[in-house]
Amino acid sequence: MSYGIFASYYDLLTGNVDYKKYAKRIDELVKKHGGKKGKLVDLACGTASLSFELEGLGYTVTGCDLSCDMLSYAAQKKYSQNSKITLVQQDMTALSLPGRADVFVCSLDALNHLECLIFVEMTFARVAKYMKKDSLFIFDMNTVYKHKYVLADNAFVFDTDEVFVTWQNEYNDMERSVLITLDFFVPDEEENFQRYSESFKEMAYSVDEIRRSLDNAGLRIIEMYDGLSNDLPHEKTERILFVCGLKR
Repeated sequence: MSYGIFASYYDLLTGNVDYKKYAKRIDELVKKHGGKKGKLVDLACGTASLSFELEGLGYTVTGCDLSCDMLSYAAQKKYSQNSKITLVQQDMTALSLPGRADVFVCSLDALNHLECLIFVEMTFARVAKYMKKDSLFIFDMNTVYKHKYVLADNAFVFDTDEVFVTWQNEYNDMERSVLITLDFFVPDEEENFQRYSESFKEMAYSVDEIRRSLDNAGLRIIEMYDGLSNDLPHEKTERILFVCGLKR
């Protein structure tokens, strides 16, 4: 999907995300595991909020995203911030780079948006192709627990001066998927509301499935964390942060 209307309000709706904290955590993990603060590829970068924070920490960043709408907003921010990051419109399952990179990141459950495990493994394989011996791949994914018990069939509401948004989930236990439908009510100058709708599906996979897919792509898990904390994942972890490298 293009994330057209969603892209317009993405930064507003993710205002609770601490991108500075996320970037700092990535930098800590790169240092911990002997990585290099060099070329970094931000997969599914969206409007590139994390990319800009990582650039500020000294990385040379390339942000990749399938959505031209998301990249359009990222480009506006790039020029307003006088940033030097590179923005590329690409499908991460078919990632193509001019050379190898030192760090790859994929944040905010972007991998859960891929339609099936095969596409996840394809992405892993493309990342592996452009990794160096000491490169790191750091990504997060929503867990099966989060899909089943947190997102579930729940509904959420976001009410701001700019837009009113309803978020409705439909959980499929057999697929371990959540169909997410967003309805945007945007006020016009006459205080009438225009309604726009978008929907997308998130898929959840077990750690064993992710481990096998990484192995098939030539990658290995170095460490896993409960979100951005230093804690190990547990049965009620909602998002796992994976730190991976090439198989030795």
